[in-house]
Amino acid sequence: MDHVVGIVGHRGYSGAELVRILNSHARVQPVLLDHRDDPLAHPPVRGANPPPHVPCSAEAVRAERISIVFLATPPEVSMELAPAMLAAGARVIDLSGAFRLRTPAAYATWYKQPHTQPELLAEAVYGLPEFCRARIASARLIANPGCYPTAASLAIRPLLDAGVVDRGAGVICDAKSGVSGAGRKPSLTTSFCEVTENFAAYSVLYHRHVPEVLMASGLEEREFSFTAQLLPIARGILETIYLRLLNGSSAGQLLEIYEKRYAAEPFIRLYEAGHLPDLHAVARTNYCDIGVTVDAASGRAVVVSAIDNLVKGAAGQAVQNMNLLLGYPETEGLL
Repeated sequence: MDHVVGIVGHRGYSGAELVRILNSHARVQPVLLDHRDDPLAHPPVRGANPPPHVPCSAEAVRAERISIVFLATPPEVSMELAPAMLAAGARVIDLSGAFRLRTPAAYATWYKQPHTQPELLAEAVYGLPEFCRARIASARLIANPGCYPTAASLAIRPLLDAGVVDRGAGVICDAKSGVSGAGRKPSLTTSFCEVTENFAAYSVLYHRHVPEVLMASGLEEREFSFTAQLLPIARGILETIYLRLLNGSSAGQLLEIYEKRYAAEPFIRLYEAGHLPDLHAVARTNYCDIGVTVDAASGRAVVVSAIDNLVKGAAGQAVQNMNLLLGYPETEGLL
């Protein structure tokens, strides 16, 4: 094995997905870093060769020669652990929102708590490979993108950059996610009886992923309307994005923009004009599937973007970032 990598939060949904992916990665050996977690709270990692457990400490990171630590933890825990992991010589890929925004003030506004590591917030590199690849490879700290912003930004930014969107008309993102996006911690809102045979919007106008979409896509807050909704399914995100076009652009022209932007991207799949992705197409994959349809007479366009929230929206994208950090082929362990 070329590198040892550690996973904190391996009993959560994203952490368990990391274990699944890394266990089949040909060039790394995962270890499970136990941090403030009752081993009886959740079932142990399944599989014929489960990774070993070691304490989550700087001493263990040094002793095990861990190259990269994944933090699949709440933001406040990531802020607590990241400095020690970095000081121990590991690079850190954080799957929480702790280091995604640019300023402590923005973090406090959207996450409703102070940021305790402003210096690391300033250092962190946003880990959306399709847009930030050049900076990722040399970073010490990667802020793995959120699931909703991944699907939204990959769909919106190429069109904004190409200048075909009527920004004055606004961009609307109607986003739906499976329940695993809320994490594994029990709550009434995500309990079976509340979710099954139900469908609900939440965090309307104040979802904490909004500033991340603005940052990654280039939109202004006044130009963007985002609504998150909870689907009664385990996993997957499907976003239906509504916008107005300039200059009478056709669906074919929009696809040409996407094709040019994503020609070399292994995890972006584009659909023929008028054909749209669904959740079955992306389940348990690291793909983002994008389809577009246009009404030329009115200038209306609808873009549909679909990902698996636990893979491209979390663990898979984290492994994609790990591959970039370690100089491996970006698709290693993901195809």
